[in-house]
Amino acid sequence: MSGPQVEAPRSHLPTHGRQVIGQAAPRGDIAAVLPVSEEPRLCTVRGVFCATARWSQPIQTYAAVRQAVAWCNRGGSISAEPRINDRIRVPEVRLVGPSGEQVGIVPLAKALELAQEYDLDLVEVAANARPPVCKLMDYGKFKYESAMKAREARKNQAHTVIKEMKLRPKIDPHDYDTKKGHVVRFLKQGDKVKITIMFRGREQSRPELGYRLLQRLAEDVQELGFVESNPKQDGRNMIMVLGPHKKKTEAMAEAREAQAARKAERQQGGSPAEEPAEA
Repeated sequence: MSGPQVEAPRSHLPTHGRQVIGQAAPRGDIAAVLPVSEEPRLCTVRGVFCATARWSQPIQTYAAVRQAVAWCNRGGSISAEPRINDRIRVPEVRLVGPSGEQVGIVPLAKALELAQEYDLDLVEVAANARPPVCKLMDYGKFKYESAMKAREARKNQAHTVIKEMKLRPKIDPHDYDTKKGHVVRFLKQGDKVKITIMFRGREQSRPELGYRLLQRLAEDVQELGFVESNPKQDGRNMIMVLGPHKKKTEAMAEAREAQAARKAERQQGGSPAEEPAEA
């Protein structure tokens, strides 16, 4: 069964090429055939679908319909990249020069002419402004610098990793010290540590052994970490999670500083000592 038909006030539509609003969409939803200069775009009122622009927000009011009309008439691009040069479809823009100076509101044709004179691109940097803000720049260079900044940001982004350390309830003292050393190293790196006590056979009837071992380990590393998740039984295992006091970014910064200091010491130790000059 098709949805209800709604006739939107035609005064809200642009004066050129007015089309019918209220035609039923293939799914039976309310639809609007939007007027554009090149080709029509079909937008449904519920779960909006644009054949070319792919408008993705629901339209429930006449105001939203008007917004959809304006959006589609501006081009309705789904690309994350800004519009540049002849892809900009507005009569006038607020122009910013190559050095950031304010040129003012100029016709689009004038802005494109200035872009050709400077051998630069006209890039729309604020599409939602009225009129849109455009800047003269080398778009290829801008994209490259933006990609490098994003790559550097991803490189420096800290990802907290959960390490795991498995122990037995009746662990040997030497093995315990070795395992504790690994836990200390993980916490210094800013990572969380999941401690798993594995019970076998009759050990399952004595869970207090696991509690005491986990409590002992938490006390031994309390200067570096804290108990984020208290000990709990998980089948044949008992689990506790330790969290670091230091953030991952701080741990990474300290590690880089320590590495630079060690490198400087090696360079100083490897350089030949200067002999004192004879009097």
